[in-house]
Amino acid sequence: MLVAGAILTSGGDDTAGGDRAQAHAPLGSPAPLDPTAEAASDDDVRGIPLREEDLDDPTDADETDGVDEADEFCTSEVTDAIATGDPEAVVVAAGGGEAFRDGVVAGRASRCIALNHPAWDWVVVNKQRPVEPIDYAPDVIAPATYSPIGAHLDPAAAAALDAMVDAARDAGAGDIGLESGYRSYDTQTDSYNAQVGLRGSIAEADLTSARPGYSEHQLGLAADLVACDGASCGTMYEFGASPQGAWVADNAWRYGWIVRYEAHTTGTTGYEAEPWHLRYVGVELATAYAEGGYDTYEEFWELPAAPEY
Repeated sequence: MLVAGAILTSGGDDTAGGDRAQAHAPLGSPAPLDPTAEAASDDDVRGIPLREEDLDDPTDADETDGVDEADEFCTSEVTDAIATGDPEAVVVAAGGGEAFRDGVVAGRASRCIALNHPAWDWVVVNKQRPVEPIDYAPDVIAPATYSPIGAHLDPAAAAALDAMVDAARDAGAGDIGLESGYRSYDTQTDSYNAQVGLRGSIAEADLTSARPGYSEHQLGLAADLVACDGASCGTMYEFGASPQGAWVADNAWRYGWIVRYEAHTTGTTGYEAEPWHLRYVGVELATAYAEGGYDTYEEFWELPAAPEY
């Protein structure tokens, strides 16, 4: 638990780089499916070693009538898709967003899917689940969407944001800008410290800003949006009441985004409502999220609530 005197102060920028950067490398071999295999830690998944503790013990997989359910999920089609490094292809190979989610929740995906791996779009980060490694830095790019600060995103998230912004404009909802995207560990430290100063206490800051190492922005998969008129934009706090905010709330899932912190979910997420904060999970999972009527990402994966660190 951080205390006021222990808050870090360090510089940072909004792009990946420096000695913290760990760029995506081509995906190596998928996790071994042999129940006797010892070394999942030797595999390289999208540039980050997949450690043995990232996956459940494959010998614990449920069996029904002698059929290993993990093998039913982690098929050759799924592991081949994992080897491409394309998260959406993995979800499709598993049968789509709902089937993928059900397999993970039931424990049938434990041999080949980990929800704590930062390089995959389905990763879960909250106050109980930090980014691992804590200084992880992805490859990011600048989307075509206007950003007052020149924000960056994961490439797939950037393309999805551009498509969503274009669709909102075409639908007559108005222009949307990207107020904030990727933040390095150091930049998130500065952001969090600023909130402590603004809000007057750590407890109050924790309602609006993630501590360094616990922010979805560090993944390059989170976008804070603002309503704009050309290059003139409002604040994030005005986004929810804008025509753009209403359109995004109804349609973001079509482009792979979910509104991460909805009203009345503070008891689960630990954050006040943030209609401007979107999280990219891919179209398949976002569709399953929307059609399932979920309000939080924790509920979607049947994970414990995480209101506190």
